Order: sequence, then structure tokens, then C-alpha cells
Amino acid sequence: MKQSPQKSENVIIQAENLSKTVATANGPLHILSSVNLTIISGESIAIVGASGSGKSTLLGLLAGLDAPSDGTIKIKEYFITDMDEDGRAEIRNRFIGFVFQSFQLLPGLTALENVMLPLELRNDRNERFSAQNLLDRVELTERLSHRPNQLSGGEQQRVALARAFVTTPTILFADEPTGNLDSKTGEHIIELLFQLNQEQQTTLVLVTHDPALASRCERIIKLEAGKMV
Repeated sequence: MKQSPQKSENVIIQAENLSKTVATANGPLHILSSVNLTIISGESIAIVGASGSGKSTLLGLLAGLDAPSDGTIKIKEYFITDMDEDGRAEIRNRFIGFVFQSFQLLPGLTALENVMLPLELRNDRNERFSAQNLLDRVELTERLSHRPNQLSGGEQQRVALARAFVTTPTILFADEPTGNLDSKTGEHIIELLFQLNQEQQTTLVLVTHDPALASRCERIIKLEAGKMV
């Protein structure tokens, strides 16, 4: 992996001149244009903006789920824009956790098995204990053997939170984590998200339309038509 010749202990993500353009039948579509963003270790950031402003695209690029058309992204000392998919996957495995709007739980696995899975992929011998501990933490002690279709939306998102935090990620990316939940359940998920984030000192980067969620973050980044404003 290529490492930066200069290191900063405080900067966890550095994006420079980040752009994303895709070809369409009507010509090129510029989703992101020359975005520059520095994220400090341990801080919480909300990315906001209207639908189509490029929020989820920016999140996916920062997480290494997609590659930009131009620009560079550095996570810790690693330039993920110089890596192939295998290299980016290694970075995600080592440093990153995810929470998605649609939960992304595996339907054939129980709540416990879904949370254990990231640890099993790392050959962690304490996977059951760690997974049970996180599910206890999100108040799902009685739901360990339930599959996703036996859980409410709020319960599924709590399983997803436990799965995201069970590996103690350096960075957590969350894409509309309360988007499929009613307001009361969403408030509970917000409280759990920030409690776990503070306990583990994780850097939190989230996309949201929820003003209550955005207001809990230390910094708000607004996008309009693919540009930071």
C-alpha cells in the first residue's frame, strides 16, 4: 500500500479535488465537483443536502466503496485512490464500519449470527462473546435467535448498529441510519449511535435528512449540486 510521506496523527480522512462524473444518454453527469474535505480523528460529521446533491456518492467514495473520477482520498496514511478493489476492501476490513438505511442484514442468519459475522471474517475467537455483549448493549438480549423478518425496523437497525461497532472500527460511515424508522424509534437509534460512538471514540461520518440527527454532530457539511457550500 502506498503511504503518504507526511503523517498527521489528527487527520483520519483527507479528500482533495474529489470529483465523480458518470456517462448518461444525455452526456456526462457531474455528481461531485472538486470537493475538498479534512476529517479529524474522533469527530462527528453530518453530510446534508437535497436529494441528488451527491451526499451518498461522497460517503461511498470516502469509504472506498466506489472510485472517484478525479482527486485523491487518504484514510490514515493510505491513499485508497491508488488501490484496486482488493486493497480498498482490506482498508474497509481494518478500519471501517457501516450502518445503512436498509439495515443490510443477512436474512438467513439470526441477530447474533449477523453481529458475529464481521468477527468471524477476521478469525476472532471471541466472536460470540463480543457479539452478545453488543446486542446486550443495544437492548436485544432476548432477540439473539431471531432472524431479521422476526424483528421490527428499529430492532433490525439496532442489530445493524451492534454489527457496525462490534469490530471497534476507527471510522463509522452511516447512510440515512434513521431514514426507514418512525420519529420515536429514530430518536432511540440516534441516542444509541452517539453513545456507542463516544464510548469507542470512533470517527463518525453520516448522511442524513434528519435535522435532529445532524444537529448532534460536531460539524455539518452541506452539498448543493455536487459542491460543498
